[in-house]
Amino acid sequence: MKNGLIYLISISIILNFLSASPWNSPYKKEDIEKKTLFTSFSSPPKHLDPVVSYSSNEWVIISQIYEPPLQYNYIKRPYTLEPLTLKSMPEIIYLDKNRDIVDKNSSNIAYTKYIFRLRDDILYQNHPAFLKENWQLKGEIDSIYDLNLSTRKLKASDYIYAIKRMAVRKNNSPILDIMKDYIIGLDEYSKMVSKLSKKDGFDLRDYNISGVELIDDFSFSITINGKYPQFLYWLSMNFFAPIPYEAEKFYNQKVLKRKNITLNTYPIGTGAFYMVENNPNQKMVLLKNQNYHIEYYPNTKERLPFLEQIIFSLEKESIPLWNKFLQGYYDSSGVNSEAFDQTINISANGNMELSEDMKKRGIRLKSSIAPSIYYMAFNMLDPTVGGYSKEAKKLRQAISIAQNEEEYISIFLNGRGVVAQSPIPPEIFGHLEGKEGIDPFVYDYINGKAVRKPIEYAKKLLAEAGYPNGVSKKTGKRLVLYYDTTSSGVDDRALLDWRRKQFKKLGIDLIIRATDYNRFQEKVRLGKVQIFSWGWNADYPDPENFLFLLYGKNGVVKTDGAGVNSANYENREYDRLFEEIRVMENGKERLEKIKKMVRIVQEDAPWVFGIHPKSLILYHSWVKNVIPNAMANNVLKYRDINVTDRIKKQEEWNRPVIYPLFIGLGAITLLVFLLVLYYKKRESYKIK
Repeated sequence: MKNGLIYLISISIILNFLSASPWNSPYKKEDIEKKTLFTSFSSPPKHLDPVVSYSSNEWVIISQIYEPPLQYNYIKRPYTLEPLTLKSMPEIIYLDKNRDIVDKNSSNIAYTKYIFRLRDDILYQNHPAFLKENWQLKGEIDSIYDLNLSTRKLKASDYIYAIKRMAVRKNNSPILDIMKDYIIGLDEYSKMVSKLSKKDGFDLRDYNISGVELIDDFSFSITINGKYPQFLYWLSMNFFAPIPYEAEKFYNQKVLKRKNITLNTYPIGTGAFYMVENNPNQKMVLLKNQNYHIEYYPNTKERLPFLEQIIFSLEKESIPLWNKFLQGYYDSSGVNSEAFDQTINISANGNMELSEDMKKRGIRLKSSIAPSIYYMAFNMLDPTVGGYSKEAKKLRQAISIAQNEEEYISIFLNGRGVVAQSPIPPEIFGHLEGKEGIDPFVYDYINGKAVRKPIEYAKKLLAEAGYPNGVSKKTGKRLVLYYDTTSSGVDDRALLDWRRKQFKKLGIDLIIRATDYNRFQEKVRLGKVQIFSWGWNADYPDPENFLFLLYGKNGVVKTDGAGVNSANYENREYDRLFEEIRVMENGKERLEKIKKMVRIVQEDAPWVFGIHPKSLILYHSWVKNVIPNAMANNVLKYRDINVTDRIKKQEEWNRPVIYPLFIGLGAITLLVFLLVLYYKKRESYKIK
């Protein structure tokens, strides 16, 4: 009787455990029951120090913690800058060589001065660095949050200190060599402090940058060379986020360095969240900053942030990530190749829609065209495909027509992209739509659509270039071209075969030269390539950031590998126009010049313009305020979670299948019963 009761109680406990929902959750119950955003990362971030970090998997974390002076409006398009820690947008003053104020349209502008006026209500997160008692730790610590904590107001000197840290060479800031050409005195300051920083007791605050001036506790200025409107975009990046000098004072302790507790692992910021756990081989946790200043969701009076917590979990493989998303354990997901067919339906007109199964689950889809371009480049220094003669242009135009980018998008990207007609992506000033926006050397505009010119027309151009049916008039031999690539694996074979077929349509033989990425980069830098594929993601949403990829003075060979013009393209008129538009503000005059530049490169065809990729975001019904914004990185403060809905769905989708257990328990019960009967029967025989 007693054993039977224990047996029944054990069954009851097991069944209660299995029926508890969600029984297979990878998270703690208290995390699920609060406004926690569950997301993932695929590779451990190496640098969380904003002066060093320049990787997307790092910025998705530190952008929630740090606050540069400016940010992108979350919902406005085209992308628009707005104050983040400032009272208003920076005041801009134009100066001549004598430092006298001149009009913004003056031809005598020698310098531009930006004046920043900070809000006086912004506090840092609570942190031990703000107490001097924590600057000389004597014993080992497990967590910095076990120490006494304090805070203070954000000051103008913190922004200046960040720029000074940028100047120290050993900090390896990736934008120092760009900024030293703009910020007055930064180059000289960098050379000086980079030497002095090796000495003990060195303090950056003892030395000043001539072009960076502290006005008062909440005001400072930066003076740059000439006129460079794009400088404001840089001020939305984490490189210009404030760093309190107390942070370096605190983290420069051996007891912390031994445990790898540094500014590179535990940031100090004024942002909506702060880091409480950094285990890059498992998870990283951010909590809501209780000191966060007043900020509202755009066009409302809803105070940010909505979330209480963000948990980033390491997921190296796409399939486990996808399965956990379907279980409701990740709030959003991309669309991997394996899951594309079950997730997305492509209509006859090419539009993407969620499959019925995804819709039934309440999953939603957001798509956006990234401010990026992937192109195929011709080395303009090459004697065969390069040059600026009529024949050379026609050869490149013919090849451009033959590259069926629509087919490429359909086959290899599952429709996730749009064909590029120029270097400038959609939603960037200077991008044109309709008939005005097509590349007239590759496309015709028919019935309101861009239609790729027929291959027969491309063959005609090829013949006029001196290669009828792909055979050279001069040598009588078939034209052979060389395509350099890093693609060499089994998975890349289909893509490379497709690329050969595009050239074969013209009768041209394409030889693939595959190599590792380092060797490939070296060949591009030295101009030892003929045709190759490359890409560019916007640093900031301005046409200058794309048009400079074809600016002659940025030629990669001309600059000994430092330039970004990998095609080594050079056109005097294009360069002249570029030098004009780079310092102009957006307007009709700038647009007209950009149109001329685009038409020049369309005719010269140094690139096959390729594609602008399309990003897809899947998210559950309980996730609110999901608006794709390719330029903003601090977007998680706008997200919201309906916790009740999430818990309900997780329970529904993760109910354990327990009937096999009943069958198993029944079988065990029957077996025990039979054994007992057998035992009793055997014992009765012994008694007889």
